[in-house]
Amino acid sequence: MPIDPARLNFTEDGTPCSVAYGDVYHSHNGGLEQARHVFLGGNGLPGRWQGRASFTIVETGFGLGLNFLATWAAWRDDAQRCDRLHFVSVERHPFPREDLAILHARWPELASLAAELQASWPVLTPGFHRLHLDGGRVILTLLFGDALELTPELQCRSDAFYLDGFSPATNPELWSAGLLRELARLAAPGATLATWSVTGEVRRTLGELGFDCEKVAGFTGKREMLRARFGDAGDIAATDSPRHALVIGAGLAGSSIANRLAERGWTVDVIDAAAEPAQGASGNLSGVLRPLPSLDDNRLARITRAGALYGLRHLQRLSARGLPVRWDACGVLHLARDPMHEEKQRRVVEAQRAPGEYLRFVDRDEASRLAGWPLPLGGWWFSGGGWVNPPSLCRANLAAFPEAIRCHFGRGAAALDAGSGGWRALDAKGKLIAAAPVAIVANGVGIRQFPQAAALPVRSARGQVSHLPAQADSAPRVVVCRLGYVSPAIDGVRCAGATFSVNDEDPSLRVTDHRENLAKLDFILPGFAAGFDPARLDGRVGFRPASPDRLPMVGAVPSVRQADRASPLSSIPRHPGLYAVEGFGARGLVWAALAAELLASELAGDPLPLERSLVEALDPARYLLRPPRHTMSEE
Repeated sequence: MPIDPARLNFTEDGTPCSVAYGDVYHSHNGGLEQARHVFLGGNGLPGRWQGRASFTIVETGFGLGLNFLATWAAWRDDAQRCDRLHFVSVERHPFPREDLAILHARWPELASLAAELQASWPVLTPGFHRLHLDGGRVILTLLFGDALELTPELQCRSDAFYLDGFSPATNPELWSAGLLRELARLAAPGATLATWSVTGEVRRTLGELGFDCEKVAGFTGKREMLRARFGDAGDIAATDSPRHALVIGAGLAGSSIANRLAERGWTVDVIDAAAEPAQGASGNLSGVLRPLPSLDDNRLARITRAGALYGLRHLQRLSARGLPVRWDACGVLHLARDPMHEEKQRRVVEAQRAPGEYLRFVDRDEASRLAGWPLPLGGWWFSGGGWVNPPSLCRANLAAFPEAIRCHFGRGAAALDAGSGGWRALDAKGKLIAAAPVAIVANGVGIRQFPQAAALPVRSARGQVSHLPAQADSAPRVVVCRLGYVSPAIDGVRCAGATFSVNDEDPSLRVTDHRENLAKLDFILPGFAAGFDPARLDGRVGFRPASPDRLPMVGAVPSVRQADRASPLSSIPRHPGLYAVEGFGARGLVWAALAAELLASELAGDPLPLERSLVEALDPARYLLRPPRHTMSEE
């Protein structure tokens, strides 16, 4: 459902409140003090996270973000803090960034943390949003939407719970048995829970779900509050399991998973036959970063939205660290194919009520102004989208953690061998390149050479991009798409294309494909292709790993080729320690960062950054449960 942002309102004494729910966001006696007493104190923090590798908190009701800021501040002030703090919070009515800035100004002692949160604040679109703060040591996962719909989609093991919705009388859904049951599902052994509410029904339900509840002294004017524990803590000492992985491939998929694991403290050996990163399908001069909405907000639309937004934040983080990744959020104009499609695009925007900073419908005149070229129709305008130079992104991913990522270039992995110590990558002569307990295959169409991955229907899709001579600052200065794409001028070259030919292994540039790209260009920008001779154009050919259903394959590799289609995904046998990040097709820039974060989270035992249903939609074993859909179009 569309997100309805919270509105800024205050009671007579200046306490932030919600008119819709008829309740305040925090105690009249002080929000920060309430957060420290009820939620930190009620969960035994900071003591309980000390000495831990990671600690996860799940909150119902992000509100102003005050509980999060108070927790982050306490974590920073604790010399014995855990290595990584995960904070997961659901919010149906998030505040816009500018309103958060007004609200946070009330607590100057939190100014630096509040500023970092505001700078990373996501666009208000439905679903999961993952933010990496404090150098990647504090990870905030925001679930924007209905808690009753999104909490069942959450996969994590929570060490502590903050129950902080509006009162049960005004917002009963956040205190319902259904929601509390989901919290019990998420609870790690010994998890604690705290809330200011001592309602009898809440206490009884928690008790029935296995929480041992007790009333304790409340905050100032409130006599009591509730704290609870879920079972016994057991052994919570850090495990000594090795954090070491092989990654086969140094393109977008391989460099991204290496980056996400390295930030978690893993050692990663990256293996590629080429002399440097991004020499295969990821080697194009430019690619497009933008989502693909749909009227029914289907799986492809939701995953491309999540991927594009997370990918943009990833680029921003790399650039903020001074890594030379080349990209430009110049905007992407996705034009309608015909008047019927234009009306559908208009309806999508109206139905989803998307924030203007994410998606707008623009008519023909505005589209023409944005493109700098007369156009017959309007379409979607993604102001935050743009172009990215994939090789620079791959290099930046690897260079971000030089102490953790070891690159083995010029040595292709011809075979993978499983042994008692894990996986070994062998070259064509059978010599060992590197070994690790975990192996991740991310080498595009090259995955087909490994017998262990035979169950994955990865197909080769030949793509030819045409390079057009272009003057700097010439139109279009934004990316324009319409059954193809054309980029702004980059180093005197404009990219146009691209072809998409399945099971075509010809590596040479073809004049026929240049003609096809010029025809697409003329469809995008009528008359623009005139004067270009296809016989004299340069370009590039790459072979993309495509999946039958247009979704990537992210997760453990199945060890069988057939399964009972009535079986759950979790029951399908897998190769121990073998994973894949594959099938990106023509959307490598959209998928790469989020797919890598998803797999890295799974391997590290972190909260997953995507809804459970979407994670299952990306599982490589899905094809064993249903026939592959032969839908290979990439528009």
